[in-house]
Amino acid sequence: MSLKKMMLAALLVALGIAVHAEGKTIKVLSVGNSFSGNAQAFIRQIAAAAGDRVVAANAYIGGCDMARHMSHVDAFEANPNDPKGRPYAGKSLKDLLIQDKWDYVTIQQSSPKSFKPETYHPHAERLIAYIKKYAPQAEIVIHQTWAYRDDHSFFGDKTLNTDVMYQRLRDAYYGLAKDTGCRVIPCGDAMQLARQDPAWGKVVTDPACDPKTAVYPTLPAEERSLHCSYSWGKNPKTGEFKLGADLFHANGNGQYLLGCVWYEFLFGKSVVGNTFVPKGVTAADAAILQSVAHRVVTEKQRPTVAP
Repeated sequence: MSLKKMMLAALLVALGIAVHAEGKTIKVLSVGNSFSGNAQAFIRQIAAAAGDRVVAANAYIGGCDMARHMSHVDAFEANPNDPKGRPYAGKSLKDLLIQDKWDYVTIQQSSPKSFKPETYHPHAERLIAYIKKYAPQAEIVIHQTWAYRDDHSFFGDKTLNTDVMYQRLRDAYYGLAKDTGCRVIPCGDAMQLARQDPAWGKVVTDPACDPKTAVYPTLPAEERSLHCSYSWGKNPKTGEFKLGADLFHANGNGQYLLGCVWYEFLFGKSVVGNTFVPKGVTAADAAILQSVAHRVVTEKQRPTVAP
């Protein structure tokens, strides 16, 4: 702040007029997939409502894991003209890393591999080294992804469930943090803590509506989901409607929670009381999700895990 601005601020304080701190701009690049897209969905609006600004970009490939990101890096380094080395809308990871002075670069594992720590190495370490080479000013942070919804078919064999998936991915992500010295954006913790919070709780589905026997256009009723849900799709050739399910990506509620976590982590400010509430999220629900994010990031609260 300039001397003139400091003198003006002091004068306003003396006159009893509220003085607001200047907003902060933070630039963040994610090396991820649709889950980092979920996390970035509302971060700009949340920051703007607090008088801050976020410049966010996503090195996006659907379902991409760390190994695949590095395979594209290797292709680019071997031949900069190889299309395989430019998978991000025609750009390479190097292009994205040098296109701005990023404050943060986030990395993550793909969700199906998130609870399998053996899939992180050596790709995470190689990715971190590459980022440090081309964006040395940026702090590299680990974006912790989240467990799937309780009724996801991933858990059909009964050897895995939401709680077990969460516990294992938590161990994997924090193990990577310990190995690399990187901090963790605790999004998976926040999704699980909301699920355990009496004010939010687990998703509630209608037992009278079985997705396997549902007839178009009926959709299974549900409440308190942080994940996407069921939808009907039409086969363009046969005209037949088929019920599909996305029970792993974050829905509007989940994306808002993730954005609140990112805001508190990146800016070090409380999100409680933030005035931005996205369409489809009630003010009451937004307050609960803000509280969960604040408790996870600032108060360092973590979900309970089975012994």
